[in-house]
Amino acid sequence: MAEEMIIFTRTYDFITWLMPLTENFPRTQRFVVTQHLQNAALHFQERIVEANFARGNKRLEKLRSADAELLKVRLYLRLCNRWQWLSNGQYHHGSGMVAEMGNLLGGWIQATT
Repeated sequence: MAEEMIIFTRTYDFITWLMPLTENFPRTQRFVVTQHLQNAALHFQERIVEANFARGNKRLEKLRSADAELLKVRLYLRLCNRWQWLSNGQYHHGSGMVAEMGNLLGGWIQATT
């Protein structure tokens, strides 16, 4: 499925954009919000990789787990924007990337069910 391959590329692009950006977040939050944001993004990537190798209900389970991780990424990005750790431009860019990943994931889930 072509969408599956695109989601891997878009996720890789998001993570390579996100990780260096979070180095500029307040030092006091590096092990709290910053770590959770990074972990949610990495866990999302892990779940879609696992889903690609799974079949049937296991695949659907991994995809739904990936969806939950993506919801966390959205939440943490909104918080980072609210606390002005991200500029509005950075937030719009990142949330656009996440929205595209969500659309690709949704298509993959629909194709699996």
